Amino acid sequence: MTDQQHLLFELGSEELPPKTLLKLSNALLDGIVAGLKAADLHFTASKALATPRRLAVLIENLQTAQPDKTVEKRGPAIQAAFAPDGSPSKAALGFATSCGTSFDQLERLKTDKGEWLSYTQAVKGQTTAEIIPDIIRAAIAALPIAKRMRWGSFATEFVRPVHWAVLLFGNKVIETEILGLTTGNSTLGHRFHAPQAIALSKPSDYQAALFDQGKVIADIEQRKAIIREKAEQAAAKVGGIAHIEEDLLEEIAALNEWPVPVTGNFDPRFLALPAEVLITTMQTNQKYFPVKNADGGLLAHFITFSNIESKRPESIQHGNERVVTPRLADAEFFWNQDRKQTLADRVDSLKTIVFQEKLGTVYEKSVRVSKLAERIATQLDANVEHATRAALLAKTDLMTNMVGEFGNLQGLMGRYYALVEGEAAEVAWALEEQYFPKQSGSETAPSTIGQVLAIAEKLDTLTGIFSAGLIPTGDKDPYALRRAALGTLRTMIENNLSLNIPELCAFALEQFPHSFDKAATHTAVVEFIFDRLKGYCLDKGYSADEFDAVMTLAPAEPLDFMQRIAAVKAFRQLPEADSLAAANKRIRNILKKSDTSPATTVGVLVEPQEMELLAAALQSAQDIQPLLAQHDYQATLNRLAGLREVVDAFFDNVMVMTDDAELRANRLALLNLLSEQFLTCADLAKLQS
Repeated sequence: MTDQQHLLFELGSEELPPKTLLKLSNALLDGIVAGLKAADLHFTASKALATPRRLAVLIENLQTAQPDKTVEKRGPAIQAAFAPDGSPSKAALGFATSCGTSFDQLERLKTDKGEWLSYTQAVKGQTTAEIIPDIIRAAIAALPIAKRMRWGSFATEFVRPVHWAVLLFGNKVIETEILGLTTGNSTLGHRFHAPQAIALSKPSDYQAALFDQGKVIADIEQRKAIIREKAEQAAAKVGGIAHIEEDLLEEIAALNEWPVPVTGNFDPRFLALPAEVLITTMQTNQKYFPVKNADGGLLAHFITFSNIESKRPESIQHGNERVVTPRLADAEFFWNQDRKQTLADRVDSLKTIVFQEKLGTVYEKSVRVSKLAERIATQLDANVEHATRAALLAKTDLMTNMVGEFGNLQGLMGRYYALVEGEAAEVAWALEEQYFPKQSGSETAPSTIGQVLAIAEKLDTLTGIFSAGLIPTGDKDPYALRRAALGTLRTMIENNLSLNIPELCAFALEQFPHSFDKAATHTAVVEFIFDRLKGYCLDKGYSADEFDAVMTLAPAEPLDFMQRIAAVKAFRQLPEADSLAAANKRIRNILKKSDTSPATTVGVLVEPQEMELLAAALQSAQDIQPLLAQHDYQATLNRLAGLREVVDAFFDNVMVMTDDAELRANRLALLNLLSEQFLTCADLAKLQS
């Protein structure tokens, strides 16, 4: 068995961007692991470690060398390997040269597909120490760095200037050059508490040495856990609960190598502001954890973290309090100023903002959304007045000072201002809910008017951007159309809204005055939306053939689509499913290949099995009509499953393509009757056995 050793690579640098630290760390690990696997170097475990000043990867029990291999190379076919006189051809000689051998050392490889020249060569594996440097360099080169920088007179580039590099394999240094640095076994501790070099004797000592000698917690997940625990303890001391959001927790962990909690306070007068404003100010600008009471209300405290153990922590506290006060005062000023003008008064100012060159201003978009919201509200029997009012006010908070400062508060501030101004509660809440769902998996708009506005706004964007010819390609989706399509679908499906996608898209497209191919655009945008529906269905556990079975019928309503696919999935569990699906395929193939048209009605039949099938089919056609009217597709398919025995008996005893033309036409008409019934829910012929 090949020897094994632990491997440690650490790259030390100036403070790395906190919001991308974890992404860079994981990408470095992934790159190195991929390189090791490609080199056929096995290991038992791998781990990424990262602090503001370092990226590190620890690989456990890594083989010290590649395994030796036997490589078989295939050359030209035998018929091309020899000249007419029996001497080796140029192709054969060239193959031998490429293998580093002579022609007489080549072998013949016989397979059931022919015979070729071949050469078998034993290849000795390289040592891991020889391979690792190139793997690391390739992994660094592939890191997702938007803009690399240079420093000093060096030609190397990285996200920040680098200062040291460690590369230890077992107890030995793999000496090489990484980003202009010569690798060694010395790391650096905390910038202020332990700036001296720390010698590492082996990779497994890394985390403990940094902790004990360097005042550095190398594992970002460990730092996150410590920060969470200490924030909760600090909040409890002032009678509150720390409000911890994962993104900020990760960012604070990426800013601190040795996190120390500091509790601060602010003037309680600021609690009169909307809580979200205070939270955004503290989190976005200051990287503070807000503190809430047991009822969820804010307290006039915050928790921040320092990267040093100060001898005068009160100085850090007072410094943070001095900094946050003007921030909160600015927010207070925005709140007071914004309320001097109503949202309705701001509608005309939307005419000054261009939404998209071909689609006009945000005001024009609001007018279009209002018309679409009116149509949707009418179809849902919702309050049309509230829907159109919400649509006209939907983007007005973009013109407020608060949203100008904190863009993430758009919609939410619209709701606050609308309530203060006396707008109907349904209108006010819709201003916030138009952006729901805000991210993958988050809730859709809970109110009816919010649902109407969310759908109208998203469909206007989808159809508008498609009409302008800006269809997403590859990973590029600057208008977030994929998210808009999925949000539209989820809002309809998860709130049981029966709405017709093609019809609403057609109405939306009629609102655009610029010149474009309406028919082609309509087809493209509807296909785009239903492509997102396929992803949604697959995520919900439905299979691709179940989706295709329903999609063949092109249901116009996403809610109806989901009812159908749920019925198909349930149908597949029935013992009759495979037999009926196979029979359905057989019926479709017979009808497709037949050069005889089915009779318009089923006429005279002669065999008892076909007469029995006709009677059963006529009865089932009658039975499923009320079920289809109620969209009860599962009951419909359960009823059709009852036809299995008579269908099987028919195919066992009846020759459809008889020489009697009239009888053949009648039998085809019977099969057509059956096919139409099975197509009422889905195309069961699409199901794979």
